[in-house]
Amino acid sequence: MTLTPAPEPVVPRPGPAAPPAADGPDAGPVLPRAVCEAALTALLLFLIVTAVRWLVGPDPGSAAARPAVLGGVVGILLALLMLSPPGRCSGGHLNPAVTLALWRLGVFPGREVVPYAAAQLAGSVSGVWCAGLVWGPAAGRPQVRHGSVRADPAWGDAAVLTAEAGVLAGSTLMLAVLLASPGGRRVLPYAVGLTTALVIGVLGPLSGGSANPARQFGPALLAGDTGRLWVYVLGPAVGAVLGAWCAGWTGLRRPPR
Repeated sequence: MTLTPAPEPVVPRPGPAAPPAADGPDAGPVLPRAVCEAALTALLLFLIVTAVRWLVGPDPGSAAARPAVLGGVVGILLALLMLSPPGRCSGGHLNPAVTLALWRLGVFPGREVVPYAAAQLAGSVSGVWCAGLVWGPAAGRPQVRHGSVRADPAWGDAAVLTAEAGVLAGSTLMLAVLLASPGGRRVLPYAVGLTTALVIGVLGPLSGGSANPARQFGPALLAGDTGRLWVYVLGPAVGAVLGAWCAGWTGLRRPPR
């Protein structure tokens, strides 16, 4: 999963000690920031496929250890990407559901949701495609499947949808709380990384632990594993809206822009 702070319609260019604030000067055209989102998402997915390829590909028996290790790897990657210059430029969402949540929380402009989401999904496909070029047939092996996640067979569509929505609802509330104060913004990258690691480690063997439409979009397309893709897209989106509604009910949300 990928949960990062977002710029307002305008975003400052803060250093690592000062993640994006809720208010700031004009961020300029959306295109450069959308390009940053595409590049960051592509890099994230490339590294995820690479991690899965080396964690599981050489030894299918190691699959049981994958969620915890992969969760730690992805959590660290997210924090680093958020703090990178491109991450500071775009806000480092890397997740269409996070972009949606931040809009509904009133800290991101609605007119930029579609460009960001399109960039993130395009980055997902390109990152997985590049991983396939680098790792060749190994990336498409049944145990790797281009990094595509799968739920436990005992989990039906409704259970997976509920888990995906629940994670994003909780994460949206966390974003609302942390973005409400300068101190919260400073720890946000680390909180996001830790939350992501826990979600993957705990829910990975159960629901798949995606909680990010871009995380599953590219891998599912290239693996031909699209049967449940709608669940992994709809669940986080529903959770983002629900979490923002709860934030509004508790007084944490600004009016959406």
